[in-house]
Amino acid sequence: MKTIIISTDFSTVAHNAMNYGVELAKSIGHSVTLVHVYQVPVAFSDGPLVMVSLDDLRSAAEKQLTQLRSDLHHVHGKELKIYSEAILGNVVEEIQNLAEKLDPFAVVMGATGLTGAQRVLFGSTTLLAVRQLKHPVIVVPEGKSFGHGIKKIGLACDFREVVDTTPTRFVQQFQKTFKAELHVINVDFENRHFRPDTPEQSLMLQTLLGELNPTYHFIEEEDIEAGINRFAEENNLDLLITIPKKHRFIEDIFKRSSTKHLLKGARVPVVGMH
Repeated sequence: MKTIIISTDFSTVAHNAMNYGVELAKSIGHSVTLVHVYQVPVAFSDGPLVMVSLDDLRSAAEKQLTQLRSDLHHVHGKELKIYSEAILGNVVEEIQNLAEKLDPFAVVMGATGLTGAQRVLFGSTTLLAVRQLKHPVIVVPEGKSFGHGIKKIGLACDFREVVDTTPTRFVQQFQKTFKAELHVINVDFENRHFRPDTPEQSLMLQTLLGELNPTYHFIEEEDIEAGINRFAEENNLDLLITIPKKHRFIEDIFKRSSTKHLLKGARVPVVGMH
């Protein structure tokens, strides 16, 4: 049985992402692994500091994880297998280490963390995870629920170096697992991004994804992110797959001033795949 790793900092946004991840796991018969990576707090003060021991930090984290497991079992039943890990270290590094050990179906994280500076920090951590983790990372927007499940998946593509950059195995895994429609989305404006090898790259992608029977959409929009957003909203996508190093879209999600522009009312979870 595969597992889905859900990263939590015990915030409201992380709690929402956890619920999404649990519903996702239930829908495909996977287990859940809750992970909280804690760090030694850094404080700057002219006065005396109250030091917290690592044992106290671990104990507090494990207590909160135990409570989450109890709450989830109360809602979803004991048949849902839930594991938990409280780990000291760097968030992204420790999740990567855990993912290498467990080989999860995906890692689920919230789009933002707590408030103020903590929100910015967690957002940066999520973006770093999307860029660095080798397994798919599902970023759940604030307030997004699993709802009716995953029936439509979008794949943002720029038709560049498709053989080297398209995460074919993961795309196939997601599409076949959910038995979802696959929509390949390319946004351009007045052929500004058209290159001599674009037709060839397009044919290569069709070959790579041929057995998934995707539908291709060519959108005329000057703002690439706006075009993707409009398509996701109008076509009720349930997931949007993006290749982190190839699309600015994934970075803009974490700029609070751009969130409304990009997601508007659609609030589509984004999957970073390498």
